[in-house]
Amino acid sequence: MSRVLFVLTPQVHLLDLAGPAQVFSTAPGYELSYVAEATPVPTWQGVSLQAGTSWPALTADDLVLVPGWRDGFGHLSAETVSRIAAHHTAGGTVASVCAGADALGRAGLLAGRRCTTHHDLQERLARSYPDATVVRDVLYVCDDRVVTSAGIASGIDLALHLVAQRHGPAVAAWVAREMVVYARRNGDEHQHSAMLRHRAHLSDVVHRVQDRIDADFAATLPLADLAGGAGVSERTLTRLFTAATGRTPLRYQQLLRVERAEYLIGHGATAEAAARAVGFTDARMLRRLRLRARVPDRV
Repeated sequence: MSRVLFVLTPQVHLLDLAGPAQVFSTAPGYELSYVAEATPVPTWQGVSLQAGTSWPALTADDLVLVPGWRDGFGHLSAETVSRIAAHHTAGGTVASVCAGADALGRAGLLAGRRCTTHHDLQERLARSYPDATVVRDVLYVCDDRVVTSAGIASGIDLALHLVAQRHGPAVAAWVAREMVVYARRNGDEHQHSAMLRHRAHLSDVVHRVQDRIDADFAATLPLADLAGGAGVSERTLTRLFTAATGRTPLRYQQLLRVERAEYLIGHGATAEAAARAVGFTDARMLRRLRLRARVPDRV
């Protein structure tokens, strides 16, 4: 049993807290605790919450998570910030949602690391912690047991990611289904990406192969390598992948390439430059696949 300790602040956002809490209370093997510097804890939405004021004993297997709050930065005392830092030093994982990244910054945990926060707070976080690399327009970032997420609902994605790391993608997908969440989103993707649309299944094998393709879709990924990494035959992988996503692994990779290329073209890149950036040798294949995307996919 791992403990998830939520550190609550005045004006905490309910969904910043409730989203991850629902994930970890649904997943197997977690005990949830809540701590605050004073109780009851007023939320921005007007509901007051009860929490303990003494920190429980933690181990390196436990997670400390700081949900975000409404009124900017600086809500936590130096003592609480020190406890957060000490947990990470002892080998534990720390995480934040939205403005909660400030607590990790004050704890010295963002220096030299990649991180993110709500889009309205990204510039402020970058100014407050110039030694950090603030990654913009992503759902969450993981860097050496420091996990930060964007605003509000992205805390659900962060929590599902942590569940997937520990228990596997199929368990995370099951939790998402129990929560009636459409799919588990990858940290670096936008809400409507193909990586979201094709994750609404419970195949652990396919999720693992998708993780591999998602992380390196511009590279050459032979089917034999994907199948070997998943521990199945090429024929079995193709069958499972098609059943789960409606596409073969190759067609799925091509879809990711086309979506990324279209994003680059929309931001000023030429078709040739975009094609090369996503792994095509020239723009001819990109044009062919973009045309195919406009008609129903039969594979």
